[in-house]
Amino acid sequence: MYKNLLAEMARKGIINSQIAKAIGINPSTLSAKLNSYDRLKLCEAEKIKNTFFPGMSIEYLFATEPPTEDKPA
Repeated sequence: MYKNLLAEMARKGIINSQIAKAIGINPSTLSAKLNSYDRLKLCEAEKIKNTFFPGMSIEYLFATEPPTEDKPA
């Protein structure tokens, strides 16, 4: 999940369907890509950044926290 991207989308009032249209996929596919940190292609991330967030770094927008594995106690 891209928490920074989702926060910036909320701040600017940008919705999934706008981003999906810009990168040429349907909103359901975009939602799946945004909820899994390894599904978004670099070219899609660059298009999102350049179209909607030109003043922000790609590293910030698409920073991820990989899922942690449950460790036995």
